[in-house]
Parts: sequence; structure tokens; C-alpha cells
Amino acid sequence: MKQLSDALLVQSYHKAIELNLSEDFIRQIREEIKERSIQHLIEKYVSHVG
Repeated sequence: MKQLSDALLVQSYHKAIELNLSEDFIRQIREEIKERSIQHLIEKYVSHVG
């Protein structure tokens, strides 16, 4: 996950939720998002796609 861009990480997070992937996987993505301090991009992505 370290190699993913911020945008791709956020997209992956939303896709993992959409596909109902394992909670452990989603948690790992969420932790990486927190570590990068890019939580604000989650809502930005939703408003852009939605």
C-alpha cells in the first residue's frame, strides 16, 4: 500500500467497501489513510464521484 498514490488508496478504500471485501483489508487501508493524514480525501472522493 505504501506504493499507492493517495488518490488510488482512497479509490481502493471505497471499492473495497463497495465489494464488501474483508474487514481486515478495509481496516488496513483505513489505517494507511490515517497514517498519511488524508482522511479529508475520502469525502472529497465521494463528492467528486457521487
